[in-house]
Amino acid sequence: MKYRLGIDVGGTNTDAVIIDENLDVVAQTKMPTTPDVYTGIMNAVRSVLSSCSIDRKDISMAMLGTTQCTNAIVERKNLVPVGILRIGAPAATGIQPMTDWPEDLRKIAYQSAVVKGGYEYDGKEINPLDEEACRSFFEGIKGHVDSVAISGVFSTLRNDQEVRAGEIAREVLGSDVHISLSSEIGSMGLIERENATILNAALNKVAKAFTEGFAKSLLDEGLENVSLYLSQNDGTLMSIDEARRYPVLTIACGPTNSIRGSSYLSKISNAIIVDVGGTTTDVGALQNGFPRESGVAVTIGGVRTNFRMPDVVSIGLGGGSIVRVRDDGSVTVGPDSVGYRITSEALVFGGNTITATDVAVALGLADIGDREKVASLSRDVAVKALDEIKRKVEDAIDSMKLSGNDVTVILAGGGSVIIPEDLKGASEVIVPPYSGCANAIGSAISKVSGYYEKLVSYDEVPREEAIRVASEEAVLEATRSGARADSVEIVELEDVPLQYYPGNMVRIRIKAAGDLA
Repeated sequence: MKYRLGIDVGGTNTDAVIIDENLDVVAQTKMPTTPDVYTGIMNAVRSVLSSCSIDRKDISMAMLGTTQCTNAIVERKNLVPVGILRIGAPAATGIQPMTDWPEDLRKIAYQSAVVKGGYEYDGKEINPLDEEACRSFFEGIKGHVDSVAISGVFSTLRNDQEVRAGEIAREVLGSDVHISLSSEIGSMGLIERENATILNAALNKVAKAFTEGFAKSLLDEGLENVSLYLSQNDGTLMSIDEARRYPVLTIACGPTNSIRGSSYLSKISNAIIVDVGGTTTDVGALQNGFPRESGVAVTIGGVRTNFRMPDVVSIGLGGGSIVRVRDDGSVTVGPDSVGYRITSEALVFGGNTITATDVAVALGLADIGDREKVASLSRDVAVKALDEIKRKVEDAIDSMKLSGNDVTVILAGGGSVIIPEDLKGASEVIVPPYSGCANAIGSAISKVSGYYEKLVSYDEVPREEAIRVASEEAVLEATRSGARADSVEIVELEDVPLQYYPGNMVRIRIKAAGDLA
């Protein structure tokens, strides 16, 4: 029998699971996340391997969900200098690249330029690509950058000019240059798509480090015949090579893994997922077995982007959230947390800090640590803290609902023990088995996806024909990414009328997903 190893790195804990060919959980573990991340990953891998008797040679796949890229952007660490080329002059010169970026993050731009080119909404050229200007720009940054970001007006409809600019970049800068094309990363909307592409280019060093480190670490543990995959933020997987090309797509993969894992464990396809960690709680919507995608521009580290992201609300509430009593007798919970130090700082572990976990233990919601150590915690304080926890979670659930009707709520994550099961707005609250490691399970059971997006005039192409062609393209893209052809199915389909374009113009977006081949 072959097995899969799933790993998910959170801010407080790193979870690991092993599942078999039937996708049943064989072993699970939860270890503290370490400051250098890799030590925590390997501690979790060693722990889960030692907890079962399977032969390491029988593990054929390993999936990793990591916060490395998110942390790099938020903390402004390990980002590389980027050369930025926009194709669209003179039509797209009104707003220069990175105009609305935070000042400290704008430093990653070594140099930027806007050259002639670009397309109209229907794919017609605004201007031919100015190849000489492209070549001159790349010659000017040669020796100063190893990563470039190229974006063009309406390149998601037609990317010929972006591809040609990329070829010129490789001719001038060499075969090792990392090239990010916006048509492969973002959606409609030049500025936000360009922003996502610049971030992707800046993450080149981070991506190389965590992909190579992950591969080497597993090899050191005797996992020699393992195919490696990284979790994407749409709840599906990509190969190591794809992760190196598109590291920005790993951002927010933690919440999506929990949503996918919760769906699998509960056998429910539509619900609100409340994933409680040690520091934060992520509340997301499960729609047809996958995370609901955000329909608005998403801000990452102060930068507006429009690549696919899950519709998730994050609040500063977790098992390690610090509980404080104000002078007026009111009680606050979070947003600050003891994080991975909970095993030394929480009352139940002999520490001196009151945490949400201590409240749960004191009120009988959880059996963690030494209950005697919270005997002195005032019941009045504990009840007020629990009321505050409920209020925060109920407000987050309401913000994710699409109607006033009560919804099914699934609790996941190791910190979910702090959440009571009588939540307003919930028709039922479900805590599935293995929910504490739902994120790692979501990583291990994930599928491979393919996307297709295009503007189509229904005056020129009948709706049924346009959707059929788009569906075939999405399925083909999924199989190219490694999905088994007979398992691929359409999981999302939308066609949105665009009233601001002439004719009966719509935007078709389709997502297909299938099992790993």
